[in-house]
Amino acid sequence: MVTTVILSMLCVHLLCFCVMFLLISTRLNGKKMGMEVFALGNLLLGLAYILQLLGGPANWGAMSLINHTLTLCAPVAYVLGALRFFDRPTPVWRPLLALAALYTALQVVVQSTLGSEARHALLAGSCALLFLAMAVAVLYARRTVARDLRVEMIVFAVLIGGICLLNAAKFVMILQGGLAALDMSSGFQKIFYIYMSFLGTVLPPCAVWLVLRRLTDELRTMAAHDPLTQLLNRRGLTEALDVHFRSHGAVSAYLLIVDIDHFKRINDTHGHKVGDLVLCRVAALLKATARQGDLTCRLGGEEFVLVALDTDRAGAFQLAERARAAIEHSEVLGIDTDQPIRCTATIGVSDNFTSTQALDTYMQQADAALYRGKASGRNRVECAYA
Repeated sequence: MVTTVILSMLCVHLLCFCVMFLLISTRLNGKKMGMEVFALGNLLLGLAYILQLLGGPANWGAMSLINHTLTLCAPVAYVLGALRFFDRPTPVWRPLLALAALYTALQVVVQSTLGSEARHALLAGSCALLFLAMAVAVLYARRTVARDLRVEMIVFAVLIGGICLLNAAKFVMILQGGLAALDMSSGFQKIFYIYMSFLGTVLPPCAVWLVLRRLTDELRTMAAHDPLTQLLNRRGLTEALDVHFRSHGAVSAYLLIVDIDHFKRINDTHGHKVGDLVLCRVAALLKATARQGDLTCRLGGEEFVLVALDTDRAGAFQLAERARAAIEHSEVLGIDTDQPIRCTATIGVSDNFTSTQALDTYMQQADAALYRGKASGRNRVECAYA
């Protein structure tokens, strides 16, 4: 009786969170982060437990057959949802339907040849192996696609590892004691469904937390980056410099202001779409030219900033000259013509500075050097310390 109540409450939890996930996915518009697939996983598992309540786990028939298939497909749906959450587009219905057909056929073969005990042991063993693979995958993701979610991934791995151990124990108990191990009044079944209820209560809010965390991170990234070129904007540059100087102390940094020569003429002659292509091309060249750890920023219009970190005057000048030469020798194809568009840039280099608070002062210094370079003929590097 107690286990039946626990299982009934688990069904309610799963179906309620299924609806919640669906509602969240509708508010996320194009990028649903796998929430609609998590909803499907909850629905499959909830339906499996409803069938178990209605028909009993040990009965052989269509209801038990579907129950086992849904039970195995549900965690696979969670895996597919997780892949989508981490921006790994993957089909959902085709693999789930293929798995359902394959596992249903396998159940029929096992039942007809080895009996009900073997069929129930097959489900427990399959679930144990599946959850083990999921726990390992979560720990691997902690080192790859989820490096910013390391604590959360450890928690998920522990929780998944728990259900893996319970299914492994159920597999062994069925082999040793037969279908008596599945008696709903047994102590093991109570522990099993109490743990499942715990997961059903804890994991959905955790999934919602991950979505909120991802949305918050994306908003923070958008606020710190230029939408056209994806370089840092002024705010992002300031934050990045704060992080650098806090972690490295008072080390030298040089600020390079890069201004595309005669950019207004490009816009007036070829149109703003071509102008945007030129801006994106220059941004890509600056990112390619910058050394690892250097900061690239678009101030606005045709002005960019390169901050050379951990270098000296000669290194800053060499970086500026490489960027100038790369822009001079680059080409951008127009939209309505095959005639390539070429441009040049003038670069002003500040003296070294050692704090974010000095950024405005040295930006003015680099800007003054830039305008000296413009007055001297453009397409050149001008240093404030020359």
